[in-house]
Amino acid sequence: MSDKPGLLVMALLPQRDLDAMAARFTLLKLYEAPETAAFLAEHGASVRAVATKGENGIDAATLAQLPHCGIVGCYGVGVDAIDQTATRARGIPVTNTPDVLTEEVADMAMALLLAAARRIPAGDAWVRNGDWKRASMPLTTRVYGKRLGIVGLGNIGRAVARRAEAFRMPISYSGRTPKADVPYAYYPSPEALAPHVDVMLVCAMGGATTRGLVTAAAIGALRPGAIFVNVSRGTVVDEAALLAALNSGAIAAAGLDVFLNEPDIDPGFLLPHVVLQPHNASGTIETRNAMGDLLLANLEAHIDGKPLLTPLP
Repeated sequence: MSDKPGLLVMALLPQRDLDAMAARFTLLKLYEAPETAAFLAEHGASVRAVATKGENGIDAATLAQLPHCGIVGCYGVGVDAIDQTATRARGIPVTNTPDVLTEEVADMAMALLLAAARRIPAGDAWVRNGDWKRASMPLTTRVYGKRLGIVGLGNIGRAVARRAEAFRMPISYSGRTPKADVPYAYYPSPEALAPHVDVMLVCAMGGATTRGLVTAAAIGALRPGAIFVNVSRGTVVDEAALLAALNSGAIAAAGLDVFLNEPDIDPGFLLPHVVLQPHNASGTIETRNAMGDLLLANLEAHIDGKPLLTPLP
């Protein structure tokens, strides 16, 4: 029997990070278990910590089978799939990996905007399938100078704004409260923001407080020819209204990294004027390595009795 503390790993992580964790913990890989209930019944009492991913989280029923769990570490920023009512009730701290992925997600947001506006995937196909030999590709629309509306001016939203300034885009935003330290126009809701922008880019955090934040009314208030980008969570947007607007042409193009029911997304999104990504905005080697390092550092800090690096409030 190993004397290392038990770490329940909820979902597959990069081998680099699993190897690093194995140096300090006995890894109990729930995602490999053929039968979850039996696995937890056998190993639950030996679990001292949990490592999970933003999309997997951990629920109250699983936590109830881990009587000695002292920390839940999340590989990612979003923690909406972690039952924080259950963790708080037991005084279990939750950590995530903020900041290390901010710039990467902002890069992807701008990449999706450019790809959607300039139809970059369509242009690539135009060359590959020989259409270029027969005709010029239809004209697209510019990004430079478009009015950008950011839903959620947190760390990622601010990083997007910094990039958009280089494109000379007038910037406005919506959020729960105005920010005193930015020069951008503030609107109290996406509905109020929508009529004033050419691009709506969603960066709000996920979770119950933002579910359905971008309503059908907000989508309907966008100007003709608007472009829609989401690097937040699928739950933040009224997906049915977004699909209807894309199909009707009310929204000219979209760049989407997140969806409801991932990865089994609504096939209605497979449209030529929609650029799709598999919830991969932070998916670079550099950022994923930094996320893994921070996850492990938090878990080790707990085991060693040191202050956590990035605990949730």
